[in-house]
Amino acid sequence: MKRLFAAVADWAVKHRSRMPRWAGRIMESAARNPDGLVGRISAKLLGGGEAPVTSVPEASTRVYIAPTNYSGQGYLWARALERARTGLGARNTAVGLPGGFAFPADTLVPIAAVNASSEWAAAEWEAARRFTHVLVEAERSMFGRRFGRDLEAEVAALEAEGVSVAFICHGTDVRDPDRHAELTPWSMYPEDPRTDMLREDARRNAALLDRLRRPTFISTPDLIADVPNAIWCPVVADVERFAAPPLEPALGRALRVVHASSDPLGKGSHTIEPALAPLIEAGEVEYRLVTGVASAEMPRMFAGADVVIDQFRAGSYGVAACEAMAAGRVVVGHVMPFVREYIERETGLTLPIVEATPDTLHTVIDDLARNPQKARAVAAAGPAYVSALHSGAASADALLTGWIDR
Repeated sequence: MKRLFAAVADWAVKHRSRMPRWAGRIMESAARNPDGLVGRISAKLLGGGEAPVTSVPEASTRVYIAPTNYSGQGYLWARALERARTGLGARNTAVGLPGGFAFPADTLVPIAAVNASSEWAAAEWEAARRFTHVLVEAERSMFGRRFGRDLEAEVAALEAEGVSVAFICHGTDVRDPDRHAELTPWSMYPEDPRTDMLREDARRNAALLDRLRRPTFISTPDLIADVPNAIWCPVVADVERFAAPPLEPALGRALRVVHASSDPLGKGSHTIEPALAPLIEAGEVEYRLVTGVASAEMPRMFAGADVVIDQFRAGSYGVAACEAMAAGRVVVGHVMPFVREYIERETGLTLPIVEATPDTLHTVIDDLARNPQKARAVAAAGPAYVSALHSGAASADALLTGWIDR
């Protein structure tokens, strides 16, 4: 039974983009509620055995980032910090299902060990308290049973050891569904069956941040609406890995349009093909919906496209859009006006994502198909924008000036 459960868990991680949403929610519940039914079952069936413990770097400044590593960002922020500062060592820890981890991390810890192993919790705590700085991702507790899964107790214990603690918010952990629905009519939340749970989580986490008042960062600029005093620490994309030849004008052929989706509801994927249907039927557009493709294949996928449609529901942009811009492709999506204004005010740069909603998508894509030089100019702005804000240098600078060097 233990081997069967592990095999199912491994498959779920590797193929989670093709899992039904209800299945994803069940697997996620083990992390959200370790003492709930799924958490207790996973601990019983997958518990035991050795779990890795984070190594402590030999450096004067030591930064520990844990525990979610969404889209590999914890790992990339750690590397960005090490590139930015001699004498700084950073490590990230990612908690997840065993096997099949989609993104690199310094330490990969099976969720069952976090939920069930007092030995792992004690050893990880002993390592973490030797760091000088700890960055908590998504307001999640880091040390399993050691402090009763109580993040405030963990923060107090770290600070008693002289460790400086900061927080970084990733998205749904602090995004209030009601506020988001007021900001954009295309919000996913009125249709999302998880809305009540996400609202409760976001408000609980916002209250925790307000109580503790430690340095706080956001990974995407839209979250400034939910955490007004936060500092933007941009997500990081591997600019070199996604670099591609410049966009060639679509002369004498259909415009190649790609949409990569691991969350159809969250991205509004179902609205794209109906909007583009007349252009597809007229042979002006060749449309491809990409699902279940390994991360390693995405550079080739973006390089083969003229236009990458990002999303319409979040009203912002994330790692996938950055990767497509790094490839020098036209990125189309809905970005709320205040997000664009915030970026320009904070950085002096203009976000080169072409604005579109489901209502305007047909017109926007038709215009790009008819104006290849315009498309090429928009695409050419992407790599420079990503290099300036999403190569890791800006992220490291935010963490250093907004926290580590304070």
